[in-house]
Amino acid sequence: MWFKNLQIFRLATPWKISAEELHAQLSKIAFSQCASNEMQSQGWTSPRNNDLLVHSVNHQFLIALATEKKLLPSSVVNQVTKARAAEIEEQQGFAPGRKAMKDLKERVIDELTPRAFGVRRNTLVWIDPQNRWLVIDASSPARADEVIKLLLKCCDKLPLEGLRVKSSPQAAMTGWLAANEAPKSFTIDQDTELKSSTEDKATVRYVRHTIDPDDVQKHIAAGKQCTKLALTWDDRISFVLTDTLTIKRIKPLDILDEGKDQGTNEEERFDADFSLMTAELSKMLNDVVYALDGELESQQAA
Repeated sequence: MWFKNLQIFRLATPWKISAEELHAQLSKIAFSQCASNEMQSQGWTSPRNNDLLVHSVNHQFLIALATEKKLLPSSVVNQVTKARAAEIEEQQGFAPGRKAMKDLKERVIDELTPRAFGVRRNTLVWIDPQNRWLVIDASSPARADEVIKLLLKCCDKLPLEGLRVKSSPQAAMTGWLAANEAPKSFTIDQDTELKSSTEDKATVRYVRHTIDPDDVQKHIAAGKQCTKLALTWDDRISFVLTDTLTIKRIKPLDILDEGKDQGTNEEERFDADFSLMTAELSKMLNDVVYALDGELESQQAA
């Protein structure tokens, strides 16, 4: 199991909590399926389909936020409401007014909700309490915010903060492209995005295309900045770094072969894969921070 996207957070101090203690805190908001009249339900679930809300391997924690949403398309609601309004008009001889239509629509939603189809998704979270990483496998900040909001409700004195670096990713990536040279331990791959800061937001994208240094320098000279850049770290993991310090499209390379023969059953193989992922991503994140001139401490940011 490998995370595909990284929304990266920091623990301000090493978090002295055990897997058992974290399980107890997450149990305050454990997941349960939507009730018949609910459109959404959210809570912590077991990442390994057992009774444990925290999966722990070598002091690395894996937790999962489950979200169930019922699908009730507005087109269906509007269609049923329109049909009911026509029946009312035929019975009373005039069409329902605005307030009556609003009340009718709410009654239709209440009626259809218990029959709506529920869709569930799990969002995985990796926590390294000692080395102070909290990483969410989510492509969007909005989904990460859902996790953080619920985590803060459950966990007492969670020392959480955003990852702050001394150089902005946008400025750093633009500099790497301008110099046609990646920082130590990285190579520049074939995907990138350059965007203008002007009102028209002119954008140039390279997709699986060799990046011509002269061409890129012309775009940079014209005022465009790099907002996404595909990189490979240490010939082991490829990914895309964004200007918001989100890491996307993670793909482990030959390192997957290193864990193939570890473990004889599914549980052991999962744990070996999780250990490999956390060890490699931890080193990669340290190198990303170093490439961005180091971490900005809380007192410096203030």
